Amino acid sequence: MAVIGVVSEQAGEARVALSPETVKKFVGLGFQVKVAAGAGAGSHFSDAAFRENGAEIVPSAAAALESADIVLKVGRPTTEELGMMKSGAML
Repeated sequence: MAVIGVVSEQAGEARVALSPETVKKFVGLGFQVKVAAGAGAGSHFSDAAFRENGAEIVPSAAAALESADIVLKVGRPTTEELGMMKSGAML
């Protein structure tokens, strides 16, 4: 099963790469979705909403990125985030 990782965006960006409803669709297709805690706060999506739709809420960006086969972001990743991603991950 492929893992999708979602993390918070940089300051000033309120959007998040996935909504809870989209998480549900990906989970239904067989993906595992890991969302960093608080990633949806700027878009008014709670961790509970992501969890209720099948996402695993993880404590940090590193926890979301280190095992992700696919990383979804609105903006480009930071140098730090790139360093957390496993080799071969798709962005």
